[in-house]
Amino acid sequence: MNVVTLIITYVIAINLIGFFLMGVDKRKAIKRAFRIPEATLMGTAALCGSIGILTGMYTVRHKTRHLKFTLGVPLILAAQIML
Repeated sequence: MNVVTLIITYVIAINLIGFFLMGVDKRKAIKRAFRIPEATLMGTAALCGSIGILTGMYTVRHKTRHLKFTLGVPLILAAQIML
């Protein structure tokens, strides 16, 4: 595999993980179970998973009232696009 293929594979995988994490955390929130730390969710966004986190936020309607996520994740995405 060349470098470009590895980068594309990584970005797809981390975004799928981010989307999955938002769904899991929403399910755990409903059941009042042990939650995924916000730092983990934001860290996933920072590691190029911001599209997956953002899509997961609005698909499962989770963390959409938290300013940290509604502003933070799009800002992370904007910074990643600029890079």
